[in-house]
Amino acid sequence: MSIAVGDRVPDVQLKMVDEHGTQQVNTAEVLGKGRVVLVGVPAAFSPTCSDVHLPGFVLHSSEVLTRGVDRIFFTAVNDAFVMAAWARSQGAQGKVAFLADGNGEFAKAMGLDLDLSHAGLGLRNKRFAALIDNGVVTNVAVEESTGLEVSSVEAVLAWLG
Repeated sequence: MSIAVGDRVPDVQLKMVDEHGTQQVNTAEVLGKGRVVLVGVPAAFSPTCSDVHLPGFVLHSSEVLTRGVDRIFFTAVNDAFVMAAWARSQGAQGKVAFLADGNGEFAKAMGLDLDLSHAGLGLRNKRFAALIDNGVVTNVAVEESTGLEVSSVEAVLAWLG
């Protein structure tokens, strides 16, 4: 079952990559303080993720943050080395923090895991965006197709008003 509005964020150990480097974190703790936007993507460096999804949030990060959001996070079923390289390649340091879900444990705990074994990609994350207030999901939108309709920065900005 997928995470829903009113649910608490699961507590999973992940690696967080941000402007301070890489560190081990508990998702309930790091996503449980303040108001955060969490975006899940199938894979770092994939075309939609790298060409449109992440760049939109990097470009509009200050606009998102001025609407009452304390921090923006991206998560993917990739290791911390890949997530750090992706952050550097996108100029995202200081704008977006990354949660490396190398084993897909957080994706599973959120009920947002996706089996792409048929395409040689194994377990991945569904593409989604969520607004989390002090650890409680207040809005969540999951892409039902391969497009970028409900989890884009424009969609998130519309939620934030």
